[in-house]
Amino acid sequence: MRITRLIAGTVSAGLLGITPIALAAPSSATDNLISTTTLELPFIEPGEAATYGDTVTIRGAVTGNDGSTAYDGTVTLYQITSANPAGVPVATVPASGYLSFPDIKATANSVFRAVYSGYTATNTYEDNYTPSTSADVALPVQRKVSIDNAKARLTIKGKVAPKYAKKKVKVQIKKGKRYVKFKTIKTDRKSKFQVRLPAPRRGNRLYFKITVPGNADFVSYSEVWYTYSYRAPLARAAAR
Repeated sequence: MRITRLIAGTVSAGLLGITPIALAAPSSATDNLISTTTLELPFIEPGEAATYGDTVTIRGAVTGNDGSTAYDGTVTLYQITSANPAGVPVATVPASGYLSFPDIKATANSVFRAVYSGYTATNTYEDNYTPSTSADVALPVQRKVSIDNAKARLTIKGKVAPKYAKKKVKVQIKKGKRYVKFKTIKTDRKSKFQVRLPAPRRGNRLYFKITVPGNADFVSYSEVWYTYSYRAPLARAAAR
Protein backbone atom coordinates (compact mmCIF):
# COMPACT_ATOMS: atom_id res chain seq x y z
CA MET A 1 0.00 0.00 0.00
CA ARG A 2 1.31 3.49 -0.85
CA ILE A 3 0.76 6.39 1.64
CA THR A 4 0.71 9.88 0.13
CA ARG A 5 1.31 12.92 2.32
CA LEU A 6 -1.00 15.90 1.71
CA ILE A 7 0.32 19.51 2.21
CA ALA A 8 -2.11 22.41 1.94
CA GLY A 9 -0.71 25.23 -0.24
CA THR A 10 2.47 26.88 1.08
CA VAL A 11 1.65 26.92 4.79
CA SER A 12 4.87 26.77 6.77
CA ALA A 13 5.77 23.65 8.67
CA GLY A 14 5.51 25.46 11.99
CA LEU A 15 1.84 26.22 11.39
CA LEU A 16 0.94 22.83 9.86
CA GLY A 17 -1.28 20.70 12.04
CA ILE A 18 -0.52 17.01 11.60
CA THR A 19 -3.17 14.46 12.58
CA PRO A 20 -2.26 10.76 12.35
CA ILE A 21 -4.64 8.67 10.24
CA ALA A 22 -5.26 5.09 11.40
CA LEU A 23 -5.10 2.52 8.61
CA ALA A 24 -7.84 -0.12 9.05
CA ALA A 25 -6.89 -3.76 8.51
CA PRO A 26 -9.04 -5.76 6.06
CA SER A 27 -12.18 -6.87 7.84
CA SER A 28 -12.40 -10.55 8.76
CA ALA A 29 -14.47 -12.61 11.14
CA THR A 30 -14.82 -16.24 12.12
CA ASP A 31 -18.18 -17.86 11.35
CA ASN A 32 -19.59 -20.78 13.27
CA LEU A 33 -20.83 -23.17 10.59
CA ILE A 34 -22.77 -26.43 10.72
CA SER A 35 -21.15 -29.01 8.48
CA THR A 36 -22.82 -31.66 6.32
CA THR A 37 -20.98 -34.75 5.10
CA THR A 38 -22.27 -36.73 2.11
CA LEU A 39 -21.20 -40.07 0.65
CA GLU A 40 -22.04 -42.01 -2.53
CA LEU A 41 -21.06 -45.05 -4.61
CA PRO A 42 -21.02 -43.45 -8.08
CA PHE A 43 -20.27 -46.58 -10.12
CA ILE A 44 -22.69 -49.03 -8.47
CA GLU A 45 -26.22 -48.81 -9.87
CA PRO A 46 -29.27 -49.69 -7.73
CA GLY A 47 -29.76 -53.45 -7.77
CA GLU A 48 -26.15 -54.12 -8.76
CA ALA A 49 -23.51 -55.80 -6.62
CA ALA A 50 -19.75 -55.71 -6.58
CA THR A 51 -17.89 -59.00 -6.99
CA TYR A 52 -15.63 -60.31 -4.24
CA GLY A 53 -12.07 -59.07 -4.83
CA ASP A 54 -13.11 -56.07 -6.93
CA THR A 55 -12.15 -52.52 -5.95
CA VAL A 56 -14.69 -49.71 -5.76
CA THR A 57 -14.44 -45.94 -5.47
CA ILE A 58 -16.47 -44.05 -2.89
CA ARG A 59 -16.96 -40.29 -3.16
CA GLY A 60 -18.36 -37.54 -0.98
CA ALA A 61 -18.10 -33.94 0.20
CA VAL A 62 -18.05 -31.76 3.31
CA THR A 63 -19.91 -28.43 3.15
CA GLY A 64 -21.00 -25.71 5.57
CA ASN A 65 -24.55 -24.45 6.04
CA ASP A 66 -23.56 -21.26 4.19
CA GLY A 67 -22.77 -23.31 1.06
CA SER A 68 -19.02 -23.15 1.57
CA THR A 69 -16.66 -26.11 1.31
CA ALA A 70 -14.85 -27.28 4.43
CA TYR A 71 -11.16 -27.64 3.65
CA ASP A 72 -9.95 -27.97 7.23
CA GLY A 73 -10.15 -31.11 9.35
CA THR A 74 -10.21 -34.74 8.22
CA VAL A 75 -12.76 -37.30 7.05
CA THR A 76 -12.51 -40.97 8.04
CA LEU A 77 -14.31 -43.71 6.12
CA TYR A 78 -15.67 -46.59 8.21
CA GLN A 79 -16.68 -50.01 6.90
CA ILE A 80 -19.38 -51.97 8.73
CA THR A 81 -19.81 -55.70 8.11
CA SER A 82 -21.40 -58.64 9.91
CA ALA A 83 -17.95 -59.47 11.28
CA ASN A 84 -17.36 -55.87 12.44
CA PRO A 85 -20.77 -54.37 13.28
CA ALA A 86 -19.15 -51.45 15.13
CA GLY A 87 -17.23 -50.49 11.99
CA VAL A 88 -13.51 -50.23 11.26
CA PRO A 89 -11.68 -47.25 9.73
CA VAL A 90 -10.39 -47.99 6.24
CA ALA A 91 -9.14 -44.57 5.07
CA THR A 92 -8.68 -40.97 6.25
CA VAL A 93 -8.39 -37.97 3.89
CA PRO A 94 -8.37 -34.16 4.27
CA ALA A 95 -11.80 -32.53 4.23
CA SER A 96 -12.87 -31.27 0.82
CA GLY A 97 -15.82 -30.53 -1.41
CA TYR A 98 -14.68 -33.52 -3.46
CA LEU A 99 -13.79 -36.51 -1.31
CA SER A 100 -12.48 -39.64 -3.00
CA PHE A 101 -11.76 -43.02 -1.45
CA PRO A 102 -10.40 -45.15 -4.33
CA ASP A 103 -9.43 -48.82 -4.33
CA ILE A 104 -11.75 -49.92 -1.53
CA LYS A 105 -11.79 -53.72 -1.56
CA ALA A 106 -15.11 -55.53 -1.91
CA THR A 107 -14.67 -58.22 0.72
CA ALA A 108 -18.25 -58.73 1.97
CA ASN A 109 -21.61 -57.00 2.16
CA SER A 110 -20.74 -53.64 3.69
CA VAL A 111 -22.14 -50.37 4.91
CA PHE A 112 -19.87 -47.34 4.59
CA ARG A 113 -20.02 -44.22 6.75
CA ALA A 114 -17.92 -41.03 6.58
CA VAL A 115 -17.15 -39.09 9.77
CA TYR A 116 -15.89 -35.51 9.58
CA SER A 117 -13.73 -34.38 12.49
CA GLY A 118 -14.95 -30.78 12.52
CA TYR A 119 -12.57 -27.85 12.80
CA THR A 120 -11.78 -25.06 15.26
CA ALA A 121 -10.48 -21.86 13.69
CA THR A 122 -6.94 -20.77 14.66
CA ASN A 123 -7.28 -17.23 13.33
CA THR A 124 -9.96 -14.79 12.19
CA TYR A 125 -9.55 -15.80 8.56
CA GLU A 126 -10.81 -19.34 9.27
CA ASP A 127 -14.25 -20.64 10.20
CA ASN A 128 -15.40 -23.11 12.82
CA TYR A 129 -17.09 -26.27 11.50
CA THR A 130 -19.10 -28.71 13.58
CA PRO A 131 -18.33 -32.45 13.25
CA SER A 132 -20.77 -34.41 11.11
CA THR A 133 -21.50 -37.95 9.95
CA SER A 134 -22.79 -39.02 6.56
CA ALA A 135 -25.78 -41.21 5.91
CA ASP A 136 -24.87 -44.88 5.54
CA VAL A 137 -24.19 -46.20 2.04
CA ALA A 138 -24.66 -49.93 1.40
CA LEU A 139 -22.42 -51.98 -0.88
CA PRO A 140 -23.81 -55.44 -1.73
CA VAL A 141 -21.11 -57.95 -2.64
CA GLN A 142 -21.51 -61.30 -4.41
CA ARG A 143 -19.11 -64.19 -4.34
CA LYS A 144 -16.76 -64.68 -7.29
CA VAL A 145 -18.21 -67.61 -9.20
CA SER A 146 -16.70 -69.06 -12.38
CA ILE A 147 -18.77 -71.60 -14.36
CA ASP A 148 -17.75 -73.35 -17.56
CA ASN A 149 -18.21 -76.52 -19.61
CA ALA A 150 -16.73 -79.65 -18.10
CA LYS A 151 -15.12 -82.39 -20.20
CA ALA A 152 -18.04 -84.72 -19.65
CA ARG A 153 -20.98 -84.28 -22.03
CA LEU A 154 -23.84 -82.06 -20.82
CA THR A 155 -21.88 -81.22 -17.67
CA ILE A 156 -20.88 -77.87 -16.23
CA LYS A 157 -18.28 -77.18 -13.57
CA GLY A 158 -17.78 -74.23 -11.26
CA LYS A 159 -15.62 -72.74 -8.55
CA VAL A 160 -16.61 -70.32 -5.78
CA ALA A 161 -14.51 -67.76 -3.89
CA PRO A 162 -13.85 -67.00 -1.13
CA LYS A 163 -13.77 -70.45 0.47
CA TYR A 164 -17.10 -72.20 0.04
CA ALA A 165 -16.31 -75.81 0.90
CA LYS A 166 -19.07 -78.37 1.37
CA LYS A 167 -21.78 -75.75 0.74
CA LYS A 168 -24.97 -75.85 -1.31
CA VAL A 169 -25.41 -74.82 -4.94
CA LYS A 170 -28.99 -74.70 -6.21
CA VAL A 171 -29.89 -75.89 -9.71
CA GLN A 172 -33.33 -74.87 -11.02
CA ILE A 173 -35.08 -75.68 -14.29
CA LYS A 174 -37.39 -73.29 -16.11
CA LYS A 175 -41.03 -74.35 -16.29
CA GLY A 176 -43.13 -71.83 -18.16
CA LYS A 177 -42.07 -68.44 -16.84
CA ARG A 178 -40.74 -69.71 -13.52
CA TYR A 179 -37.67 -71.55 -12.31
CA VAL A 180 -38.42 -74.51 -10.06
CA LYS A 181 -36.17 -76.85 -8.13
CA PHE A 182 -34.22 -79.36 -10.21
CA LYS A 183 -31.58 -80.49 -7.71
CA THR A 184 -29.25 -79.21 -5.01
CA ILE A 185 -25.57 -80.13 -5.08
CA LYS A 186 -22.61 -79.34 -2.82
CA THR A 187 -19.15 -78.00 -3.45
CA ASP A 188 -16.11 -80.10 -2.59
CA ARG A 189 -13.38 -79.18 -0.12
CA LYS A 190 -11.79 -76.94 -2.80
CA SER A 191 -15.05 -75.00 -3.27
CA LYS A 192 -15.64 -76.61 -6.68
CA PHE A 193 -18.80 -78.21 -8.03
CA GLN A 194 -19.99 -80.13 -11.08
CA VAL A 195 -23.46 -81.03 -12.37
CA ARG A 196 -24.81 -82.92 -15.38
CA LEU A 197 -27.84 -81.38 -17.08
CA PRO A 198 -30.44 -83.21 -19.20
CA ALA A 199 -30.85 -82.52 -22.92
CA PRO A 200 -34.18 -81.59 -24.52
CA ARG A 201 -35.66 -82.94 -27.71
CA ARG A 202 -33.85 -81.77 -30.83
CA GLY A 203 -34.75 -78.16 -31.68
CA ASN A 204 -35.88 -77.30 -28.16
CA ARG A 205 -34.05 -75.73 -25.22
CA LEU A 206 -34.00 -76.43 -21.52
CA TYR A 207 -32.98 -73.53 -19.30
CA PHE A 208 -31.24 -73.97 -15.95
CA LYS A 209 -30.39 -71.42 -13.28
CA ILE A 210 -27.30 -72.11 -11.18
CA THR A 211 -27.42 -70.23 -7.86
CA VAL A 212 -24.93 -69.83 -5.05
CA PRO A 213 -27.16 -68.72 -2.16
CA GLY A 214 -26.46 -65.56 -0.21
CA ASN A 215 -25.96 -65.06 3.50
CA ALA A 216 -25.07 -62.21 5.86
CA ASP A 217 -21.74 -61.70 4.08
CA PHE A 218 -22.72 -62.05 0.41
CA VAL A 219 -25.76 -61.59 -1.79
CA SER A 220 -26.75 -64.56 -3.93
CA TYR A 221 -25.18 -65.20 -7.32
CA SER A 222 -27.06 -66.70 -10.27
CA GLU A 223 -26.16 -67.68 -13.82
CA VAL A 224 -28.43 -69.19 -16.50
CA TRP A 225 -27.37 -71.98 -18.85
CA TYR A 226 -29.30 -74.04 -21.39
CA THR A 227 -29.04 -77.34 -23.19
CA TYR A 228 -30.04 -77.29 -26.85
CA SER A 229 -29.06 -80.06 -29.23
CA TYR A 230 -26.90 -83.15 -29.34
CA ARG A 231 -24.32 -81.52 -31.60
CA ALA A 232 -24.04 -78.38 -29.40
CA PRO A 233 -25.53 -79.58 -26.15
CA LEU A 234 -24.46 -76.90 -23.75
CA ALA A 235 -24.30 -73.11 -23.99
CA ARG A 236 -24.33 -70.14 -21.70
CA ALA A 237 -27.34 -67.81 -21.65
CA ALA A 238 -27.71 -64.33 -20.26
CA ALA A 239 -28.86 -64.35 -16.63
CA ARG A 240 -32.61 -63.74 -16.25
